[in-house]
Amino acid sequence: MRIQVGRELLDRQLVDADGRLVGKVDDVEFALDADGVPCLRTLLSGPGALGSRVGGRLGRMLVLTAERFVTDRPMAPLRIPYALVTRVDSAVWLRVRAEELGISPVEEWLRRNLIDRIPGAGRAGG
Repeated sequence: MRIQVGRELLDRQLVDADGRLVGKVDDVEFALDADGVPCLRTLLSGPGALGSRVGGRLGRMLVLTAERFVTDRPMAPLRIPYALVTRVDSAVWLRVRAEELGISPVEEWLRRNLIDRIPGAGRAGG
């Protein structure tokens, strides 16, 4: 399958097998196949990946702000093998449940301390 990474993947919502939002595609990693041809290997999600992609002062601020919520530094992005993607449309659909991926520390903190406190948030698919 041929895709244009910038247009078709970056900043798309990641949706797990149960239809729950997992995060966004903040960056990608490539690898070389057996013939030396670059291929998409991993989707990266989280402030660490986004900060690296944005770069500069703004990127560093994103990472430093996110790291205030975690104890493990540097903060590693959520890494999703591209083989787990079932389809790409307005979102990137995964064949696994969110629990199988692990959740980024920042997402976990935000869900526990902010999102879950919003009335009706438990019915929003997350």
